[in-house]
Amino acid sequence: MLDRHRENLQALADSHRLRRLAPRAGIDFASNDYLALSGAPVLVEAVHAALDRGVPVGSGGSRLLRGNHPEHEALEAEAAAFFGCERALYFSSGYAANNAILGTLPQSGDLIVHDELIHASSHEGMRLSRADATAARHNDAQAFEDAILRWRNAGGAGAPWIAVESLYSMDGDKAPLAELMGIADRHGGFLVIDEAHATGVFGPDGRGLGHICAGRDNVVLLYTCGKALACEGALVAAPKVLIDFLVNRGRQFIFSTAPSPLMAAAVRAALRVLADEPERRERLSALSAHAARRFGERLGTPPSGSQILPVILGDDARTMAAATELQARGFDVRGIRPPTVPEGTSRLRVSLTLHADSRAVDDLVEALADILAHVPA
Repeated sequence: MLDRHRENLQALADSHRLRRLAPRAGIDFASNDYLALSGAPVLVEAVHAALDRGVPVGSGGSRLLRGNHPEHEALEAEAAAFFGCERALYFSSGYAANNAILGTLPQSGDLIVHDELIHASSHEGMRLSRADATAARHNDAQAFEDAILRWRNAGGAGAPWIAVESLYSMDGDKAPLAELMGIADRHGGFLVIDEAHATGVFGPDGRGLGHICAGRDNVVLLYTCGKALACEGALVAAPKVLIDFLVNRGRQFIFSTAPSPLMAAAVRAALRVLADEPERRERLSALSAHAARRFGERLGTPPSGSQILPVILGDDARTMAAATELQARGFDVRGIRPPTVPEGTSRLRVSLTLHADSRAVDDLVEALADILAHVPA
């Protein structure tokens, strides 16, 4: 009865694509805890203070039943003010939030034009949508406009929805948001910006790369809380009418147990850290610049312009062998293979966080140069 599952897993193993859980070990070059807040005293103290004032660990139900708590509402109000949007809505995860945005807001007769490298959670949302969807070449603004024009010329009469990540999780490059905003405006459309990897790292006070578009009637922004904010959940920021629509039609919100009120209190504290401790972003920016320079000099790796540095090796087996060797030498770097990335682009994803320093980066570069010299291509 289980033979098909065993055969499927064996096929993954044979192609060097079998996933396994691994414990934390070595210097962190794998997590998304970019500002090293996950164990920071300020968040620990915020959680203790919330417990002391009676904030419960669990919510006890969905937000529309008894799960709504003043901490959720306080977070949403503070987040809307912080990010410069009319309203914000707290979801249990970024995956659920992306599902809800693209699965709920675009309507029948609309068109979703998405970047070809957008998150898997966005693809799952589009599968649930009543709107049609089409991919555009990565970071090619003209390709987005061409897709909308073809649709209009074929009789498309609804609204186009442009869906992108502001900072791409596997390549570390940035979307042309100003150009895409112009396209959305010209065609009576909406711009959906997933700020997962830019939240807390870029923009004034860590407000993300999409801060240039925040507060507009045709913009929806998603800020994950589990990366630079080091907590859990995600915030969707948008005009009030779209937030109300998600509350009434977003199944991922309606039928999910509400996030822990205690976690909402922690996210509130993390947002305050972004405003109060700019030195964290400054240190990360300096570390990213140092790493880009060293990887370029020693390995010929092109700069990404962010804290995410992909070292593309292409071959699955070589990628995983290099990752295993790095881990054995005390560097927690993970290999990324298809289908997470396109075929032929397996890579080591080097994620820079404040858990490492410039010396650790230098040591990593030297170790990787040595490994790649003897791991066969």
